[in-house]
Amino acid sequence: MTDQKRSRLPVIASITKLEQIDAAVSSAVERVNLMTGDIMKLRDIVSRLHSSGKKVFVHLEMVSGIGRDNSAVQYLADSYRIDGIITTKTNTVAAARQAGISSIQRVFAIDTTALRTAVKMIGQARPDEVELMPGLMPRVIRDLKKEIHCPLIVGGFLRSEEEIDEALANGADLVSTGDARFWK
Repeated sequence: MTDQKRSRLPVIASITKLEQIDAAVSSAVERVNLMTGDIMKLRDIVSRLHSSGKKVFVHLEMVSGIGRDNSAVQYLADSYRIDGIITTKTNTVAAARQAGISSIQRVFAIDTTALRTAVKMIGQARPDEVELMPGLMPRVIRDLKKEIHCPLIVGGFLRSEEEIDEALANGADLVSTGDARFWK
């Protein structure tokens, strides 16, 4: 990564296994996407990450025991003080806005039709950020960035600094990765 990009560390730690929490806590990343665990462990995990200065975004479809309705989002915001949610569901983005927390709408670019549908959903839901999966698609990153009016996060299959640099050079604002080597 270039020195300029290193100074702002455009990397989000995607925690997909509980064993990664220690590495995230001691890392230089400012944000964590929590994509594992369950409602019983969530308070301790969020508290520990917040204590280390991290913003915590909870992926509602990947953390067990959490509903996907407005009440669940409001409960997480009030009781756990999460900073935001990650979701593939348009209605959940609206619930986050109503709860006063940030939202990341995750979209999967499997073909042109899926990408067009995603652009429509993003326009309707107006998430704070969009996460494009997978993150190894320079042309698709450029195309989506032109169509949306919020920060673009890319994730999935990024395995080297060169791939991260390429994603950022093509319009990604941030990258999310479960590889702790890039959390420095």
